Amino acid sequence: MTTLVTGTAVEAVPTTSWRRLTARIWADRGARVGLAIVVLFVLLAILAPVISAMTGNGPNDFHEDKINKALGGPPLGAFGGISSEHWLGVEPVNGRDLLARILYGARVSLLISLLATAVSVVIGTLLGLVAGFFGGWLDAAISRVMDLVLSFPSLIFMIALVSVLPSGDRMLLLILVIGFFGWPYIGRIVRGQTISIRHREFVEAARAGGQGNVRILLREVLPNLLAPILVYTALSIPANIGTEAALSFLGIGVEPPTPSWGQMLQKAMSWYQVDPMFFVIPGTCLFLTVLAFTLLGDAMRDALDPKGSH
Repeated sequence: MTTLVTGTAVEAVPTTSWRRLTARIWADRGARVGLAIVVLFVLLAILAPVISAMTGNGPNDFHEDKINKALGGPPLGAFGGISSEHWLGVEPVNGRDLLARILYGARVSLLISLLATAVSVVIGTLLGLVAGFFGGWLDAAISRVMDLVLSFPSLIFMIALVSVLPSGDRMLLLILVIGFFGWPYIGRIVRGQTISIRHREFVEAARAGGQGNVRILLREVLPNLLAPILVYTALSIPANIGTEAALSFLGIGVEPPTPSWGQMLQKAMSWYQVDPMFFVIPGTCLFLTVLAFTLLGDAMRDALDPKGSH
């Protein structure tokens, strides 16, 4: 039994094979590197208040004595003002500690991307199950909605929606908007897989045994879809991290003074020649995080499709 994830056939692995699947993923060196990077950034995000307290620098504390006002605000000292007090230097103009901004920015990027992925996976899985299992007019209606959402240029409409909707909680708004434009992809995967499963022997046996549709979906169909759903989830997280960074870079992400890697990159554009560290550090963090999740997703996909591995 196979399904398609990002153009590659992926087997729906039975529950009894999860231990072997985990061992196969762990045997992949790229997966181990990716997992180590993910764990590192997650721990740094969780411990952001502790590390800030240790260094004595909050994300919004100004240190004007660490910048050169006479030259327009570049950091004093080499490499963006790196010192024993500011381990990664300070921001130009205001002197805010770059390490604290990076740590709290990691919280924002990871939280928005993970929750947006969760929203898209839950909605897509639910609607894909319903469309694939019941068919008929329900399948036709849900499929047309998927096609409609997929026809929108997602980034442009995200910009429009975030701009026109009431500001309120900007993080919550970003989670919902990014999740809304992501659910049709997993919905199509789940729908196609459900269609191939709904007439299998074990489903017919459950139906003959008097089990209701909801119980069959949850006990018989859904467990056989967990593998492709997990692969899609792992591959969509880095895409959502990039989307959040892009929206923040364009000025419609989280609102200042809340730190965000995309927002930091946007501010660094006018300083990269004077203070390259202000650009390099958040850019490197964003690159490593996206790379780590991509390595994990690729390893999961290859583990589920060993014949397609290179």
